[in-house]
Amino acid sequence: MQVINVNYLFLDMNSYFASVAQQEEACLRGRPVGIVTTDKRGACCIAASYEAKRFGIGVGTRREEAKELCPDIEFREAKHDLYVDYHHQIIEAIEQVHPIQKAHSVDEFSIRLLGTARDLQTAMQIGEEMRHSIARHVGVAMRCSIGLGSSKLLAKMAGEMKKPDGMEWLTPEVMPQKLAQFKLGDLPGIGKRMEKRLINAGIANIKQLYELQPKHARKLWNGVTGERFILALQGHDIPDPETTPHSLGHGQILTTGNRNPEGARLVARRLLIKAATRLRRGEFFANHLYLSGKCEINKRRSRSISIQATQDSFQLLNLFAQNWPQLGLEKPMSVGIMLGGLTHESQHTADLFEDRTASGKTNTRKQLCSAVDALNQKFGQDTIIYGEKPKTITKYSGAKIAFGRIPLKEEFRD
Repeated sequence: MQVINVNYLFLDMNSYFASVAQQEEACLRGRPVGIVTTDKRGACCIAASYEAKRFGIGVGTRREEAKELCPDIEFREAKHDLYVDYHHQIIEAIEQVHPIQKAHSVDEFSIRLLGTARDLQTAMQIGEEMRHSIARHVGVAMRCSIGLGSSKLLAKMAGEMKKPDGMEWLTPEVMPQKLAQFKLGDLPGIGKRMEKRLINAGIANIKQLYELQPKHARKLWNGVTGERFILALQGHDIPDPETTPHSLGHGQILTTGNRNPEGARLVARRLLIKAATRLRRGEFFANHLYLSGKCEINKRRSRSISIQATQDSFQLLNLFAQNWPQLGLEKPMSVGIMLGGLTHESQHTADLFEDRTASGKTNTRKQLCSAVDALNQKFGQDTIIYGEKPKTITKYSGAKIAFGRIPLKEEFRD
């Protein structure tokens, strides 16, 4: 009998935001649910339960359209702090069974299997135990799909094959025929541009992609990413490259009350304060400030400034005040800020005029900003503010879940 081994288990929560709503409210279970950014007319769904998806409702479906497609649909406003709380509950439930290697997003997790756990049947049993642990410790509405594979890429793809609540596996023994249902654009990491490039190179299906030589893939991708992708697709255990953060930032679509130059300025200023707090929490200094805004008719304005390395909210706000007016935003629709060129505190060389005795040491300005951070954490958001704040404050401003980024619990109190 052939022995089949897998290296990874990939667990993907099904319709996560909607499932959290169904777990919180038992009356929603088994019913179509749409999660919207705001509980107002014109809002779009950012998630939908599987019961709603059967009516063709998905990400981007407007509330009115969803109601036409499914008159019985229930809408709930997104609760990002609750999703982060459930994320940590899910991690604890999974790790009752096996340690997690990495949380890829708020609802996706990879588990590295070693030793006897690599045996396919054993790995499948581990997956079922994780499913039961989530139901027992987090809630019966929290369903998941599980993929097993000889590479992390194959495990992720296997998890997509039987949704919701399914389990599948992919190894070289069943490749590429078991992927016959996939199109090139279905594979994680292949966007529309890459798909078009592959088709232009004569690669029109999964079989042709699977048989591609890694060196050829490097040329098509214009880098080592292509070689790594093909090796992983062919089942090789390719470890994730080590990465370090180079920037952090926030963006926000302006509410109606803030769609004016002053409203845009105050929202961007607030986002900068949020980013500066994250900077200190991560023990980083920033060497770059990037400001941007988008106006009606796709008129994007931006300004990029090289700055003296800082993590000081007061200094950043002073730079903001000097540079924001130069954007000249008219009829603004959204704003964004980014802090770049990040350097860890331990590697920061103190400036001649800083009251900092050595790298990694705290100066009086850092102590003041950190005291503000601590007071807001203890007594609630905006207990202490830096002078101004928008008249209309969007819920979860600067602390929304984004692709590949899970806010810390503390960010909802900054």
